[in-house]
Amino acid sequence: MPGKWIWVLLLLQLSCYFSSGSCGKVLVWPMEYSHWINMKVILDELILRGHELTVVRPSSAIFVDSNETSSMKFETFPSSFNTDEMIDIISGIINLWTYELPRTTCLAYSPLLENLFRKFSDTWLNICKEAALNKELMSKLRKARFDVMIADAIGPCGRPTTLMETASRAEIWLIRSYWDLEFPRPTLPNFDFVGGLHCRPAKPLPKEMEDFVQSSGDNGVVVFSLGSMVVNLTDETANAIASALAQIPQKIIWRFEGKKPDTLGPNTRLYKWLPQNDLLGHPKTKAFITHGGANGVYEAIHHGVPMVGIPLFGEQRDNIAHMVAKGAAVQLDIRTLSSKDLLRALETVISNPLYKKNAMWLSTIHHDQPMKPLDRAVFWIEFVMRHKGAKHLRPLAHNLTWYQYHSLDVIGFLLACVATVMFLVTKCCLLAYQTVFKMGKKTKRE
Repeated sequence: MPGKWIWVLLLLQLSCYFSSGSCGKVLVWPMEYSHWINMKVILDELILRGHELTVVRPSSAIFVDSNETSSMKFETFPSSFNTDEMIDIISGIINLWTYELPRTTCLAYSPLLENLFRKFSDTWLNICKEAALNKELMSKLRKARFDVMIADAIGPCGRPTTLMETASRAEIWLIRSYWDLEFPRPTLPNFDFVGGLHCRPAKPLPKEMEDFVQSSGDNGVVVFSLGSMVVNLTDETANAIASALAQIPQKIIWRFEGKKPDTLGPNTRLYKWLPQNDLLGHPKTKAFITHGGANGVYEAIHHGVPMVGIPLFGEQRDNIAHMVAKGAAVQLDIRTLSSKDLLRALETVISNPLYKKNAMWLSTIHHDQPMKPLDRAVFWIEFVMRHKGAKHLRPLAHNLTWYQYHSLDVIGFLLACVATVMFLVTKCCLLAYQTVFKMGKKTKRE
């Protein structure tokens, strides 16, 4: 594994390991939190299509639950961390990134962010080593002879390697994004965009929640969630948010864990868990306050809901910036957030019809695809199985040495040619000069 972690927006890395048959035996190396939510959607679909899945997880896994009723087979290996310690490590990294990392200049931001990534990378590197050095686990996996491996972002390695080497072994990259969120850019043939593969038509809400939503009348509701990785806000921030929410006519459904804010209004209900997709698909939902995680952003796009973005860490700021540029969101800063800012942002996205119009335009683009994102993701996984890989789609740049990749051999040859020409020209000039000089001397003597 590389010495440092590089945050990647890629959800899945598909790589042919072990055997190359097409019997449908799939090995899965997942990540946690929202990554697992997306991964599990694909895995459930593969199971429905008759594939046999084995998920490798450390004993410290948080969301990847081996006790969950499923047709997946889980291989759990012992880890030096327990689940609570893993949660503390990740929460600490998130808090540092969200509240303490300076954002004034790149010179201040980049070195500290690199240190933060290194800490996160070291944690996962340790887990990878524990898996690779577990002889019983490795023996069991080799005997199983899997047809394909699905790894989330960066898969495990049994020997020291680099990020470039790991990435170059991927047959297909499935990107958790699409052109409703992204701006146009060239891509390689072994890349496909499957953003929103987890989105579904809205299902009925639980009765108590539905009654609360219906009580909003024509004003509707606002859905508020900062994702599964953020457990607590500071008291000051929570009270500022609650104060702003209490001043709008809409009812608020807020996913929140922690101390109940003192300024919480009667129009706001707190929940530890939300059926977010179903709420965003409800006809009374007017706006979505989000941290900008890919899952929530795509659910909002899927259902055409304008957003107020409060990005915290990772790619969230980039996601919200894209939504702002496309006229479907207003962005706020968690560090300077005030009640007045949030109130103004909510009034803007709810009262200005342009935000709803732009959100519905993105929703139309998202739905107007020849294949659903989930079907496309499954197709490419099965494609890799059927064709024993997808090497015909992989760029040959992966086969080049580092000096060939950077064209140093070509540059060296051209420099040598230029140097040779300059040497020859210089020699010719010197020879001509010497000839003329000698002839001049000879003339003078005569």
